[in-house]
Amino acid sequence: MSLVFWVCAIIAVIGALGMVFSKKAVHSALFVALTMISLAVLYAALEAPFLSMVQIIVYTGAVMMLFLFVLMVVGVDSSDSLQETLSAHRIPAILGGLALAVLLASQLGNFTLQNVGLADANSVGNLRGLAQLIFGDYLFAFELTSALLITAALGAMILAHREHHTPRPTQRDLSVLRFKSGRHPGSLPPPGVYARHNAVDTPALLPDGTLSELSVPKPLAARGALKGKEVMASTEIASITSNKGVDDEH
Repeated sequence: MSLVFWVCAIIAVIGALGMVFSKKAVHSALFVALTMISLAVLYAALEAPFLSMVQIIVYTGAVMMLFLFVLMVVGVDSSDSLQETLSAHRIPAILGGLALAVLLASQLGNFTLQNVGLADANSVGNLRGLAQLIFGDYLFAFELTSALLITAALGAMILAHREHHTPRPTQRDLSVLRFKSGRHPGSLPPPGVYARHNAVDTPALLPDGTLSELSVPKPLAARGALKGKEVMASTEIASITSNKGVDDEH
């Protein structure tokens, strides 16, 4: 038990420090995941399998994936400014950190690594004992924590909300703009028109026998990976053109 505690405690502290001092938001999120996994191992060592699984599934799995998803959507990267804008909060934060450090240092001599009271808490089973503590002795603290989490979620939603100074374009507006742009409002000509197959590297042939540059991807054209006109397709187009000329004369 002592070995597991000291190993997981060191890893958890390293993860916490890495989260605070990391300059990239993604790295900070990964350090938080490391700390949460260490806490899950500690819960398992304390014979609390339910809390250990919740720590892995809910916090490390769901919550951290949600953080990473938000970071990917928002697009936070190293180019964002890391300069502190609320300098007046620095002194209270330092004083609060020092007070917390003094409080923790004063309690180091009083802690013990023995599972005091754990047998009594798990006497009726881990889940039932946990339910009795949460919804019995610590019901007020549990409900207060729930209210704080809801308040934090609403605050994050309000802070992330962006006002739109202009109305969003509707589907009709986008359709009108697409036609007014003068470009191709519909689909581009598919590859292989007037050819013998529809390969992506085979350009479409126009009625006069020339290649359509719009029918093939530009990277393929830049690399020179396009196939030329097929002999049979060219012969067919030439015959159609000649027959059309004869019909016009008649």
